Amino acid sequence: MDRSSRLPERLHHTAYVSRDLEATRHFYEDIIGLPLIATWCEKDLLFGKERSYCHTFFGIADGGALAFFQFADAEDEEEFVPEMPQTPFVHIALKVDRDNQDAIWARLEQNGYREPDVFALEHGYCRSIYARDPNGMLIEFCCDADLGADLVEEKRASARSELQRWLAGDRSSNNHLSHR
Repeated sequence: MDRSSRLPERLHHTAYVSRDLEATRHFYEDIIGLPLIATWCEKDLLFGKERSYCHTFFGIADGGALAFFQFADAEDEEEFVPEMPQTPFVHIALKVDRDNQDAIWARLEQNGYREPDVFALEHGYCRSIYARDPNGMLIEFCCDADLGADLVEEKRASARSELQRWLAGDRSSNNHLSHR
């Protein structure tokens, strides 16, 4: 069987918990530009207790979404709202073009976002801006560099051997595009 035919079609949604859905809506819809595409107000027997919650979805261009829950009961909120890691190595990344990235950066600045809650990194293979949402989650807006088909294929072909090299202890950089 062709390996690509077993791949998921796309990301349907990611799910997070919010203490303040209006602040979350404002950030994702008004500042970032992701439209609120669905709100489900639900009551279910979950994990041994009836729980009431609101489940919102903010659309991305491929049909996927970022989803957020807010619980009606403070006890449920305390049970399910995670402590967001403050490391930049735990985040979600969305692909954008340069014009959209610049527009998002401008709207973040217009809404008072400053370092360390918003910052940019040049990775060589992409340029990224990062922002913390009202829930403390780090979100990346990534604009790919034009690498050319040959380099993309080279990276695909060497991905497994480069991982094995790293795991074997060779920590040398293979990112010759970065200017760090």
